[in-house]
Amino acid sequence: MKRSTLFTRPAAEPLDTGRSGDFGYLQAGEVYLDAACQSLRPQSVIDALTDYYTTYNACGGRVKYAWGLKVDAAVADTRRAVLGLLGLSAKSHAVSFTLNTTYGLNLLLQQLPLGRFDRVVTSHIEHNSVFLPTITAARRLGVERLVLNRTTDGALLYEPAQLEKAVVVVNATSNIDGRQLSNLADLVRDTHARGGIVIVDAAQAMGHSRALLQKTEADAVCFSGHKMYAASLGVVVARHELLTSLELGFVGGGMVSDVRENDFDLVQGDPAALLEPGLQAWGEIIALGRAIEWLGSIRPGALAPAEHISALSTRLHDGLAAIPGLTLLNTEPSPVISLYAPAQDSHRLAVFLSHSKIMVRSGYFCAHHYLKEQLGLPPLLRFSLGLHSTESDIDSATQALQRLMKGLH
Repeated sequence: MKRSTLFTRPAAEPLDTGRSGDFGYLQAGEVYLDAACQSLRPQSVIDALTDYYTTYNACGGRVKYAWGLKVDAAVADTRRAVLGLLGLSAKSHAVSFTLNTTYGLNLLLQQLPLGRFDRVVTSHIEHNSVFLPTITAARRLGVERLVLNRTTDGALLYEPAQLEKAVVVVNATSNIDGRQLSNLADLVRDTHARGGIVIVDAAQAMGHSRALLQKTEADAVCFSGHKMYAASLGVVVARHELLTSLELGFVGGGMVSDVRENDFDLVQGDPAALLEPGLQAWGEIIALGRAIEWLGSIRPGALAPAEHISALSTRLHDGLAAIPGLTLLNTEPSPVISLYAPAQDSHRLAVFLSHSKIMVRSGYFCAHHYLKEQLGLPPLLRFSLGLHSTESDIDSATQALQRLMKGLH
């Protein structure tokens, strides 16, 4: 039987989905605090994926029978839902589906037209999904690459001249400490005024800070469904003008209307298809639509989802900050908190925490340049929250780490 996404708890209760029907597969004592890598999936999303594979497992965009038409309708619904989340219009933007955020960013950056741009601009706190392809894109375009600083509140520090004919690629929310690109609107305005474009890595933003991206004027927004309660999937939301300007080098079926011995005709009137060669992950696309529906259906009573995450972030930050021997990177509470113990190995701490069923990330979180080269830090521990998280999860994790730190001294 499918489980409902609606909540039946009394209205006075705060959001506490961790052991309810939405995440009922969590076992007693399990504390998952790695949502920044991938969020847990509510049961309705799992059901949607299973339903596709077991009741209408057909190709989209290619067939005329009933299963395929159902797939086409569901995929179209998901595209509309993505645009609705961002407050954008299909008249100006297209939604393309890819493997993940990294793949989407590469599809854009490695196919930009030659001769149009003078530089590639990014920042020091980027995930490797941004940092690495901006290196190769600058090499391919034959232009300089600028790596700029961000403030403690996430704003990009730039001079207007640095944006002249620039490809600016930055994250909206850091996967290290949750800081947000607070000057996104100014950055887009100033870049466009100088003939450049802005591509936003929204992998961490789409789960809990979508408001930052509402009605964005950025040229493209890339994110991953698996970080916002959906199945593993990449999404690119891009302006039609950017998509049609690409010098395509990655092509295949689904992108063309006709093929000749030495040439082909691209599909006209469907910019989304320009980033979708071959068969797509139909079930995962449909599951993303269900995840968006689920996010819009949460009516938990006293706390809205954003308030729930904010309250837990403060509880987690305060609990970790009170443990002797830890150094937090965060300057304020966030759904993503990174830290280290100067006298202990973070990987070892993560293993010990796992013995208590506490699941956290250890390492450099695909941000080697900033954490290792810039700051000279050892591997870190990262705690990241999701809508499945509860106050008891936070208390279990902080108490376990406190006991561990005492025992290691």
